Amino acid sequence: MAIKVGDKLPDAKFTVMGADGPGVKTTAEVFGGRKVALFAVPGAYTPSCHKNHMPGFVNRVDEIKAKGIDAVACTAVNDIFVLSNWADDSGATGKIEMLADGSADFAKAVGLDIDLSGFGLGVRSKRYAMLVDDGVVKVLNIEDSPPQVDKSSADTLCSMIDRSI
Repeated sequence: MAIKVGDKLPDAKFTVMGADGPGVKTTAEVFGGRKVALFAVPGAYTPSCHKNHMPGFVNRVDEIKAKGIDAVACTAVNDIFVLSNWADDSGATGKIEMLADGSADFAKAVGLDIDLSGFGLGVRSKRYAMLVDDGVVKVLNIEDSPPQVDKSSADTLCSMIDRSI
């Protein structure tokens, strides 16, 4: 069953890149005690993710944070090396926290995984955006189809922040 507004995020782990290389952060460490705008993509560098989804958040990160959001984060079912390079290539480094969900454990835990094996991609995350306040989902916008970037766009989430927190 998919997570919904009002639910607390389940315990899960992400791989993150630190100064000394890859490390692990739990959902409690990422979301506890702060407001986070999280967006999920099926895969780094895929056309919609790279050309449509990430750029919107890179361009609006300052505006989102000015609304009282502590961090903007991105998760994908990729390894942290791919996500780190994607952050560099997309201008997200230092702006957006990259949370690698390499085995789709978080995507499965929140019920937002999707099997894209028919396209050679395996199990991935659905495309969505959520606003999380101290680990509790306040806004959740899930796309109906992986290529779409409407409900989960930075524009849509940004317009919903004032009404949600």
